[in-house]
Amino acid sequence: MFRKVLIANRGEIALRIVRACRELGVQSVAIYSEPDAASLHVRFADEAVCVGPADAALSYRNIPNILSAAEITGAEAIHPGYGFLAENSHFADACESAGIKFIGPAPECITLMGDKAKARELMEKNGVPIIPGSDGVITDVEEGLKVARRIGYPIIIKAVAGGGGRGMRVVHEDGEFQNAFQAAKMEAKAGFGNDGVYMERFFTEPRHIEIQVLADDKGKMIYMPERDCSIQRRHQKLIEESPSPVVDEKLRRELGKAATAAVNASHYVNAGTVEFLLDKDHNFYFIEMNTRIQVEHPVTECVTAIDLVKEQIRIAAGQSLSVKQSQVRLLGHSFECRINAESPENFTPSPGTISAFHMPGGPGIRVDSASYMGSVISPYYDSLIAKLIVHSRSRDGAIAKMKGALSEFVIEGIQTSIPLHKRVFNDPTFIKGRFSTNYLDHFLATPKS
Repeated sequence: MFRKVLIANRGEIALRIVRACRELGVQSVAIYSEPDAASLHVRFADEAVCVGPADAALSYRNIPNILSAAEITGAEAIHPGYGFLAENSHFADACESAGIKFIGPAPECITLMGDKAKARELMEKNGVPIIPGSDGVITDVEEGLKVARRIGYPIIIKAVAGGGGRGMRVVHEDGEFQNAFQAAKMEAKAGFGNDGVYMERFFTEPRHIEIQVLADDKGKMIYMPERDCSIQRRHQKLIEESPSPVVDEKLRRELGKAATAAVNASHYVNAGTVEFLLDKDHNFYFIEMNTRIQVEHPVTECVTAIDLVKEQIRIAAGQSLSVKQSQVRLLGHSFECRINAESPENFTPSPGTISAFHMPGGPGIRVDSASYMGSVISPYYDSLIAKLIVHSRSRDGAIAKMKGALSEFVIEGIQTSIPLHKRVFNDPTFIKGRFSTNYLDHFLATPKS
């Protein structure tokens, strides 16, 4: 096992990794930008190093400064968390070149799965269902129009290096194609430094289903019960749950088989998530593979009792998985609500100082947060304040528990998404589990009762 791990992140995920290190008997090193000096991950880590000013490019994405922090503190490994450098193959390669273990997959695996077009091709070759689409990158409008007509409208144009909903455009007819194609390329170039785009058929009422996997370097791997991440706004997840209300045991095994094939095809090691689109007829299709820990990993931890972050660290240290596939069990139902600093009406950011902060508690309630009364939600970083997670024996029980927890959660001084979550958890359509990825658009267009 490692003696010391540096955490190349901030906020709740950095604090989550600090706790995992502590339980494993591993010392932790926090990095922070100048405005984050009073953050909880800095306070509770064993050591902390300032790596730059507020601008993430000069601090949390500053690879030389981060590697220097690891070197001067004697850290043997770096955990990237999610976001920032978590899926940056250059960073993973730089860690390895510096003799520091990157807690995640190999750089070449990050590169492969980060290229959505190449990932699609690999999955198709290995029997994983893929959405009908282009054979690789689309280079010009004329080629794109031919492919769109072959696939059949509606289609979606996606950035090959994309994520978070950027570089995506839905097209319903030929007349819309040119403007959408050019807009997607420009957004992809601005967001990812790569203007490559590909195309897929667009499904109007799909579900977003994902499978958490763990694989060690001994050839062992496991998959876990699915997460349903269909409650989204502009491809940004807001509520996640496990298991999905529409996935039965047969479909769960089929999803697990496909996820296993994806892991084997890519020679994947460490924690990852294989994401699928599920249509109205319960056919599923590979979307992408996220080569990192997910924001929503707590719901999987709740329904399996597997600590995913500790498993990540163990695997990176060369240890075998502590759990076999036969030991993975579905234990009840879990929800996660992302509590963001934003208007619940129009989603505009709401940075500022938290003047009052009270977290809910009780059996089956978990809050992952690095916020407190007096802490500042900075305009420089993600607006996530907290993740509110509940666990109960049944979906109905988990819904009731989430309603109670939301009513107890007090955050003042800034606007938050708590009122929106309260509305969703009282909506009969949501309670019945009858939703898709466009649920929130319809819900927000419906006048409040």
